[in-house]
Amino acid sequence: MYKEKIVVKVGTNVMTNKDNRIVRPVLRELVRQIAELYERGIMTILVSSGSVIAGKEVLGKSKIKDRTQKRQVYSAIGQPRMMRLYYNIFQDFGMKCAQVLPTKRDFSPGIHRQNMINCCEGLLSEGIVPIANEDDAVSVTMSMFSDNDELASLIAQLLDADKLIILTDIDGLYTGHPEEDSSDLIKNVNPDEDLDKYIQDNNKAEGEGRGGMGSKLDYAQQAAAKNIPTFIANGKKDNTIIDIIEGKSVGTKVSL
Repeated sequence: MYKEKIVVKVGTNVMTNKDNRIVRPVLRELVRQIAELYERGIMTILVSSGSVIAGKEVLGKSKIKDRTQKRQVYSAIGQPRMMRLYYNIFQDFGMKCAQVLPTKRDFSPGIHRQNMINCCEGLLSEGIVPIANEDDAVSVTMSMFSDNDELASLIAQLLDADKLIILTDIDGLYTGHPEEDSSDLIKNVNPDEDLDKYIQDNNKAEGEGRGGMGSKLDYAQQAAAKNIPTFIANGKKDNTIIDIIEGKSVGTKVSL
């Protein structure tokens, strides 16, 4: 039986290159760390984006004009591809993974919420890593999460996780633009701290990702307010998750 459980969210900008292609070594490094944590008795729930990008790799340019329908099609094609990538990599490390595609109703009080808890806890008890992603093929308008940052925060709260780690393509929250020499990395943030002055328009996610730094901070603060220490850190760097678990000063920590 595991002794801790953490939620790790990896966004589209972490797993893709400048040409919007999935970088497999990044996924492999991610899984390597999850496998190492498993050996330490720490189970991971992985919240992973990437289905739309993966769908584009398969289908190429779509003839569909409607943007919502196009996203649905890309996601429906890409989600099995993402799971195949993960399945093969986890298998290389002697582990199993499973797909979980929640919608917002699964977090409302009632049977759907309990089913979500039972499914994830059952997988974790068997040593299987749940890989969650919003079901973009059917989730539109009111049933959508704002992004996978929200989904990761909700899962962390639902399962009473010990930590939430949000991986992005920069080192964390800065006092200014991350590329400016005058900007400093903010190491610690309180759940109720007003951070609007630090949110830069050009920190917003580009490409296929929906969530920017403002979104990450909002949902990190929500999880931290529930006594779940949350970290925003660079997922493109090696060993980031392990370093956080070992207590090293990595990224921006949001906690009480």
